[in-house]
Amino acid sequence: MAHVRLKGISKTFGSHEALKGFDLEIRNGEFFVLLGPTGAGKTTTLRLIAGLDKPTQGTIEIDGVDVADWGAAERDVALVLQQYSLYPRYTVRQNLEFPLKSKVRRLPQPEIDERVAKASKTLRIGHLLDRKVDRLSGGEMQRVSIGRAIVRSPRIFLMDEPLSNLDAKLREALRSELKDLQVKLGATFLFVTHDQIEAMSMGDKVGVLNGGNLVQVGSPHDIYHHPRDMFVASFVGSPAMNLIEADIGDGRVRIPSADLEFPLTDAARRRFAGAKGRIVLGVRAEDIHLAADGPIAARIWGVENHGVEKIVTLKAGDCLFKATLPASIGTEIDASMRFAFDQDRVHAFDPVSQKSLVDIDEAVLEAAE
Repeated sequence: MAHVRLKGISKTFGSHEALKGFDLEIRNGEFFVLLGPTGAGKTTTLRLIAGLDKPTQGTIEIDGVDVADWGAAERDVALVLQQYSLYPRYTVRQNLEFPLKSKVRRLPQPEIDERVAKASKTLRIGHLLDRKVDRLSGGEMQRVSIGRAIVRSPRIFLMDEPLSNLDAKLREALRSELKDLQVKLGATFLFVTHDQIEAMSMGDKVGVLNGGNLVQVGSPHDIYHHPRDMFVASFVGSPAMNLIEADIGDGRVRIPSADLEFPLTDAARRRFAGAKGRIVLGVRAEDIHLAADGPIAARIWGVENHGVEKIVTLKAGDCLFKATLPASIGTEIDASMRFAFDQDRVHAFDPVSQKSLVDIDEAVLEAAE
């Protein structure tokens, strides 16, 4: 296990600044997920920690030691990649043994056998040990790839979108297995992904990267319920948060595109303390509820059936927004319904800075609850 700290990290490739001066801490034994879209700087961050690249500015510490002059082997990290990085003509056993027979380690055979047996039992691949890798399924190959990392007993596991090549059902199964594995090993994991479901379901902590900037770090609950800006609000969550241009003043909210105006509750006034004028109102789909006397009159514009629930696109005036409804509720295109926002959970953002206007002290209080 290892404690990792990045201080003032920037990385430039030619004229392109891939990472822009951020600090990051990954605690000992933590499952940390780095989340962001393609090109955000996730893999670059991972490569810097692994020692495959050097930062343009800043320092990287592992267990309090500056590792700037350490190579990848000295840092004792294990990489699990999107591509499986296995030897196809070797058996599973030979692939698992390979990193233990390198010039750096060259362990005695009894210890190699013990480590391979333990890893194969943990990953439930014992029955595959004598099978050639080119005869395995995608999920089996990824388990072997993870096994190659486990047998080394590294200080840090670095995983670069290891599930992205798998089908949806297998990704779901391996998400759970990877989290269970991390708990069993008590190891430090850095998991890089663009998939917010992976981030929210696996991470103890999530760091959101956007354009080389680390825009927010927190628990999955924090990231989802208390986004610091509009990017995090829209990127995390499925469906994405509804972001609606509005005006606020005198305790009321007006949405011009929907020709809609309604009073704020006392709870909402506390959340938006000091907010006046033009804002962007943020409402999660699950925080929009059917209400016979609700202030929002809308028509059903579209319906996505998801089994136990429906994602319904509603149109009020020229404003479109999504709501989550139980599957049992009848929904017909162009049917009229009345709705209300759960004002205890609505968000507001500055349209220029895109930063959250929710009172910080209250956000911290709610997170603690």
